Amino acid sequence: MGARVTRMFRNFNLENRVHREISKEKPAVAPRHAGSVPPPAGSAEAAEIADSMNQKNAPLLALLRSVYVESKDPAAAAAEASKEATAGTEAERRPLRFSLPGDPYGLVELTDVPKGKLTIAEALKALSSHQRQPETWTPEKISQDYSLDLKDTKALLRFFIPFQVQIIPPKSTNAKQIKAS
Repeated sequence: MGARVTRMFRNFNLENRVHREISKEKPAVAPRHAGSVPPPAGSAEAAEIADSMNQKNAPLLALLRSVYVESKDPAAAAAEASKEATAGTEAERRPLRFSLPGDPYGLVELTDVPKGKLTIAEALKALSSHQRQPETWTPEKISQDYSLDLKDTKALLRFFIPFQVQIIPPKSTNAKQIKAS
């Protein structure tokens, strides 16, 4: 119902409104800027401008010859340095010490990793073994076994802690418990 009412008001006296808009005087166009109008092609002024553009300016040419630019592409230099670094580390690989059984998540099973790197399974194994037996699994032993830097191993053991499952006994003996199936 509302659309009909709005359509009625929109179409009311439409012809008269259109004729009124068409018969209004058009606003005067702003004058063009004198500098933006190109000179006529056949005039003497155009010929002078073309001649001045084609002439060599001796002082400017001398200044241009005195400029010497030596540039180096920082991206290319960084790419070469990274290629050299990766070429040296690709040869240094170590076999896996621990991996998950089976084919987890359909991923290709790794057989070796670069020195200084860990897989997730190896990292969790190293963290949990250090947590259970810190006297046996010292940062020095972990860094030696997994070919890691000692500084990185100490940071790993300090800032990463694997999850611990703790079962809290109920306060009373008659509390509801989930039975094992």
